[in-house]
Amino acid sequence: MSVSSAPETSGKPPIIWLNTLVFAITFAISAIGVPWYGITYGFSTGMIVALLGTIAFAGISITAGYHRLWAHKTYDAHWSLRILFALGGALAVQNSALHWSSDHREHHKHVDDNDHDPYSAKRGFWYSHIGWMLREYQASKYSNYDNVKDLQQDPIVMWQHRHYLLLTLITTIGWPIAIGFMLGDVWGAVLLVGFARLVINHHTTFFINSLAHIWGKQTYTDRNTARDNGFLAFLTFGEGYHNYHHIFSADYRNGIRWWHFDPTKWLIRSCSWLGLTKNLKRTNGYQIEKARLAMQFKRLQDKAPIACENTRERLHEEYDALMLRLREYYQARKQLLDTKAKALADQMHLITLAELQQKVIEMREALQTHKREFRRLMQTVMQQRSIA
Repeated sequence: MSVSSAPETSGKPPIIWLNTLVFAITFAISAIGVPWYGITYGFSTGMIVALLGTIAFAGISITAGYHRLWAHKTYDAHWSLRILFALGGALAVQNSALHWSSDHREHHKHVDDNDHDPYSAKRGFWYSHIGWMLREYQASKYSNYDNVKDLQQDPIVMWQHRHYLLLTLITTIGWPIAIGFMLGDVWGAVLLVGFARLVINHHTTFFINSLAHIWGKQTYTDRNTARDNGFLAFLTFGEGYHNYHHIFSADYRNGIRWWHFDPTKWLIRSCSWLGLTKNLKRTNGYQIEKARLAMQFKRLQDKAPIACENTRERLHEEYDALMLRLREYYQARKQLLDTKAKALADQMHLITLAELQQKVIEMREALQTHKREFRRLMQTVMQQRSIA
C-alpha cells in the first residue's frame, strides 16, 4: 500500500487515510457487493478460474518475488521472471518491491521489538495484521532505503518502484476489465477478480504477519513468536512454515519436507531446470536437525523440570551423544557427496565410493535409532514426572 511521508507526532500517530479508505472500501464491496451479485446474476466457471488464477499470480509474485528473491536473496532469477514478479507485485497492491523488502528486512532484524519491528506481533493481532498500515507509526522510515542498497542496483526493482502507482492502476483496474470483456461480464469481473481478489490476496498475506506469529508450533526456535502452521501455508503458497523461516531465512524453501505444501519452493526449483533461476540457497541439514532436537530437549526441560540429579545428568549425556552422532553423520554425508563429485571428475575407483556410501547408510540408521531411543527416554521422564 502507498503511505504518506508526514512526520510522526506525539501521542497517537495520524491516520493514513489512503490506506484506510482502500482497505475499508475494498472489504465492504467484497463482503456486500460480491455475494449480492453472485446471488442475483451468478458467476461463470470462467470467472471463478480467472479469480483463482489472478490470486495465484499476485500471491506467488509476493512469495517468490518480493519475499524470497528480493527481501532475502535466497536465489537469483532471470530478468523475464523478475519482470513478471514486478507486475504481479503491483497487482497485489502491497507497495513496491523496494519498500516491501525494506520493511521486511527490518521485521527480521528487529522481530518482536515493538519500537523497531514495523509489524511486531507483540503489539497484538490487529496491529500486526493491518493496524500498522493505518497510522503513521513508522513515518521517519517511509523513504529510508539504506537497508536495501543492493536492490537499488536492480533496474527492474527500481523501474517498478518509480512507476508503482501507474503499474498498480493498470494491473488492478485494467486486468479485471479485460477479463470482463473476454467473458462478457465486466461488472462481475470487476467485483470478483478486482475487489474480492484484492481482499483475499491482502489478508492471506497479512496472516503471515499476524496469525503465523500466534498460531502454530515453534519447531526450531522459541527466541521469537514465529510459528509453523500448515493451514496458513496452504493459504499463502507455502509461507506458513514461519518458525523455520525466521531462523533460516536465507533458505529458498519454507517447507523443507517433501509433504510440506510449498508451491513457491516448487516453482523456484522448477524454474531452475529451465535456467530461469539459479544459486538456490539451502540450509545445511545438520543445522536444521540440531535446531529441531535442541527445541525438543528444551521443551522437555521446560515442561518437566527434573529434580533427580542422576536422571538430569543421563539426559544431558544422551543429548550430547546424540548431537555428536548427528554431527558425525552429516560430516560423513558431506564427505560422500564431495567424493561423488570427485569420482565423476577423476574416475575414482568405485569400490572406494561404495564403501563410503555404505558407511553413510549405516551412520544414518544408527542416528535414527539413537533419535528414537532419545525420544523414548524423554517420554519416560515425562511419564515419571506426571505420575509424581
